[in-house]
Amino acid sequence: MLKLNKFLAKVTRGFVQCACVTYCVYEYVGDIVVCTGPSMEPTLYTDDVLLMERISVRLERFDKGDIVISKCPTNPKQNICKRIVGLPGDKIRNGSNVTTVPYGHVWLEGDNSSNSTDSRTYGPVPQGLLRGRAVCKILPLREITLFTTKCIT
Repeated sequence: MLKLNKFLAKVTRGFVQCACVTYCVYEYVGDIVVCTGPSMEPTLYTDDVLLMERISVRLERFDKGDIVISKCPTNPKQNICKRIVGLPGDKIRNGSNVTTVPYGHVWLEGDNSSNSTDSRTYGPVPQGLLRGRAVCKILPLREITLFTTKCIT
């Protein structure tokens, strides 16, 4: 009976340690994201799978051209995948209006401008809603892509 208790304690301890490491990796390092919707076409399509890292968002080290995952400003239960087009202080032309991106916000737009609900609709997005930056597309396998920052002018 004593050996069984020691075994169960060892298994339980191992399970708890594994769960803690998994949680920390998910919360602080990165995650895997499945895309849905046409807003980032032709860069990303529905069912594309991305590797997302959270470190650059926590350190506020992102740039124009980065593809990010964010909580939707109008529906916090939904995540969105968009490209950063404007950083704090940037002036963005939105139709006939010019918007200055305020401190602590970014301007997000989908690559498919004719079919994307983004900052052109809901304005600058608070940086606190950003969840992570897409590092690469890992599925489908024939389209593995490493994302690099593209400067948008």
